[in-house]
Amino acid sequence: MAMRRVTRAAIRASCVSSSSSGYFARKFNASSGDSKKIVGVFYKANEYASKNPNFLGCVENALGIRNWLESQGHHYIVTDDKEGPNCELEKHIPDLHVLISTPFHPAYVTAERIKKAKNLQLLLTAGIGSDHIDLQAAAAAGLTVAEVTGSNVVSVAEDELMRILILMRNFVPGYNQVVNGEWNVAGIAYRAYDLEGKTVGTVGAGRIGKLLLQRLKPFGCNLLYHDRLQMGPEMEKETGAKYVESLDEMLPKCDVVVVNTPLTEKTRGMFNKEMIGKMKKGVLIVNNARGAIMDRQAVVEAVESGHIGGYSGDVWDPQPAPKDHPWRYMPNQAMTPHISGTTIDAQLRYAAGTKDMLEKYFKGEDFPAQNYIVKDGELAPQYR
Repeated sequence: MAMRRVTRAAIRASCVSSSSSGYFARKFNASSGDSKKIVGVFYKANEYASKNPNFLGCVENALGIRNWLESQGHHYIVTDDKEGPNCELEKHIPDLHVLISTPFHPAYVTAERIKKAKNLQLLLTAGIGSDHIDLQAAAAAGLTVAEVTGSNVVSVAEDELMRILILMRNFVPGYNQVVNGEWNVAGIAYRAYDLEGKTVGTVGAGRIGKLLLQRLKPFGCNLLYHDRLQMGPEMEKETGAKYVESLDEMLPKCDVVVVNTPLTEKTRGMFNKEMIGKMKKGVLIVNNARGAIMDRQAVVEAVESGHIGGYSGDVWDPQPAPKDHPWRYMPNQAMTPHISGTTIDAQLRYAAGTKDMLEKYFKGEDFPAQNYIVKDGELAPQYR
């Protein structure tokens, strides 16, 4: 779908238009002071919801903003039921004003859903990554899309470092031996390595990529990065990483490849059979970015053949991953559900950030500039 950029002329025209459609009307109404219907889509915590008072990112605790919203006269619906024509979310699409979702249990906002959502003004991601939304359709419809930029970058970077070490030291088979009452050192040691001296490359060096490189520096690795923008000299010195302009040039050098790029139409399926074939035999891959950046079957085949020596990540396509998803059953994997960015510390940050944006929305004020993914009919640079 072609993106519609809203110009000042279009805004002026909408002021006198009897239909009052498009971005201006939706943004103007956001500050009208009327009661709003807000829908949040989060994962269920069940018995775990009460185990930690700061466990805010679940259905039961609803980002900790229910009392605040309802005290101001707003209607707040929270659910985990988001798929299919008869799901709970679908019932509220026609008359909601704000939809809040997370990358960990994403509400897929398609062009079809946007078309049905006649009152929708604002799409908020409690966390980072808004690719569960059809951003082109959102831009064309005049919607604002925003996320809590920076809220869980430390959480994800730490998780990536953990996964690199888990793969490098062949940790999972050792853990399984203990659980299964076994003891076979050779079955672990034959493919366990030190991280020191290895070449680690990150595909993408934004906030998370930079934090990962900083954390890897003390391990004595050879650090490389590929990104659309080169870091400044001071940051390159701080991280100790070298810029490689060509991804085709970087990949064959890496013992470990970490995916840190957003999911866009350009990066969807980017790591296909051909791209994986350019990597070293036995390469370790960590992907906490988005599952759809990888060609699902190409990953399975490369892991089974040994071309990929180990694969770890917490992102799947779709999410939640179905029980028959092949990544669950491929060898030498250290996969988990999507957890890296939803630590308790991260939840506190993205809950606070979501509340802050809602407050600004009710007052008709702008959000922090870095939080916008779609504004005035235009996508943020990383999604163009």
